[in-house]
Amino acid sequence: MKHASKAFRINKRLAENSWGRLSSRLVTSLRTLTSDYSLSVARGDIICLDGNWYITHSGLLRLASRRRCAGIQAEIVRDCCDPTGARWAFRATVFPCDNSVGFVGFGDADPSNVSLLVRGAEMRVAETRAVNRALRKAYGIGICSVEEIGTIPNQVERLSPQKANGASNCTGPKVRDRLRQIIRQHNLDPELVKAYAVKFCGTKTLREATRERVEHFVQQLADGAAKDRIALVSLLNSYSEPKQEVVA
Repeated sequence: MKHASKAFRINKRLAENSWGRLSSRLVTSLRTLTSDYSLSVARGDIICLDGNWYITHSGLLRLASRRRCAGIQAEIVRDCCDPTGARWAFRATVFPCDNSVGFVGFGDADPSNVSLLVRGAEMRVAETRAVNRALRKAYGIGICSVEEIGTIPNQVERLSPQKANGASNCTGPKVRDRLRQIIRQHNLDPELVKAYAVKFCGTKTLREATRERVEHFVQQLADGAAKDRIALVSLLNSYSEPKQEVVA
């Protein structure tokens, strides 16, 4: 009981630091999400947009891991797909335990309902949305996942040019410090940012990337967070994979 209370206080403090003073409705919901599902604001499990809580793909996967999910199966719904038009649809099934018949969720994505930031990754977005819906059904999550709503123009707080670009090369912080600043400012998952950075730099590890390439990535991350945080979170969450998967 004391642990749940402490976790809620931490969540509330971090949430108000990120999104301002919470309404009584949001506080009540946050208390329930913390106590019932052990969701963490610090780890990016939930975010607040337009006065509502949304769960993230990484938050759902961590919940599934804690609840010892038996497996997740995802498959393309070919009749609803149009590869030439970048239109994709997936059917996902989550098995909370070994003898479960499974909880099914569908997800779709095409250029009309994804942000420019994730344009070209519609297939991954569709799969993520399907998995999210199945996970929410399996574990009784009543709030929508952020990846399911696509992008909301002008929703996120925009960085000033100084914050987005960092200080000048002469007096500015190191690239690593700027990266940490962006992660904290926009409440991003560090592990997913790292996975995205490795993919962006085209190396096996981040240490192998050149400084110029890392600087380019940091700038890209800052621009993406300032322009459309929801799309950036959706992109980052596409790098989060279930620990266990049932193959069809």
